[in-house]
Amino acid sequence: MTRLSVNINKIATLRNSRGGNNPNLVQVALDCEKFGAQGITVHPRPDERHIRYNDVFDLKKVITTEFNIEGNCQEQKFIDLVLATQPAQVTLVPDVLGQITSNHGWDTIANHDYLTDMIAVFKDAGIRVSIFVDPVPAMVEGAAKTGTDRIELYTEGYASHYQQGREIAIATYVEAAKVAQQAGLGINAGHDLDLHNLKYFAENVPGLLEVSIGHALISDALYYGLENTVQMYLRQLASA
Repeated sequence: MTRLSVNINKIATLRNSRGGNNPNLVQVALDCEKFGAQGITVHPRPDERHIRYNDVFDLKKVITTEFNIEGNCQEQKFIDLVLATQPAQVTLVPDVLGQITSNHGWDTIANHDYLTDMIAVFKDAGIRVSIFVDPVPAMVEGAAKTGTDRIELYTEGYASHYQQGREIAIATYVEAAKVAQQAGLGINAGHDLDLHNLKYFAENVPGLLEVSIGHALISDALYYGLENTVQMYLRQLASA
C-alpha cells in the first residue's frame, strides 16, 4: 500500500498565530503516528512562519515512523539542519524566498550539476533523497541522472483538473511514473491531494510509494477529527 506521510506545517501555523504551544506540534505528530500515519513531513522555511528550526530537532527525538524534511537546499541553514537531524528522507524543493507554497518542480536539466552535488551531500550522510519534479518525462529522466533515490511528483495540476476529467488530468503523471520506474527511481507525490482525488491517483500511478498530504488533511480534521481523518486517508490508499 502507498504510505501516508502527514505534513504538519498547518498545525505549526495555527500554533504560531497565538504564540505559546497550543496546539502542541510534537503531540500532534505523535498522535498522527498513533492513528496510523506512516510518516511525518515538515517543510521549514527561512522566515519560520510555520515550522521552526527548533521544531525539527524536537520532532526528530520522538518520531518513530519515517521523518521527511522538505525544503530548499539552496539555503545553507536548511542543509545544516538536515545533516544535523538525519531524517529518513530529505525532499529537495526549488522554493524561493517568501513563496507561499511550493508551485513547481526542479528543472533537472538546467540544474543537473547543482542537484548532483547536493544529492551526494545528503546521500553520503545516509539520508534518502527525493526531488520535487513536474510530471514531464524529460525532467524525470534528468532527475535520474542526478543520483537521487526518488522523485516527488508535484500534483497540483492533477488536483486542479480532476473534476473536469480525471483521465486527462492523470495522464501525464502515469507517463512520468513509468519513466521513473524504467530509470529505477522511487515515486512519491504531493500537493493538493485530498479525499476526493487521492484514491484514483493511487490506483492509476504505477509504483507510487508515498504521498505527503498536509493542507487538505488538516482542513478535513476540523470537521471529522484528526484520528478519523488520518484513517479516512489511509482507507483511500488501502482501497486503491
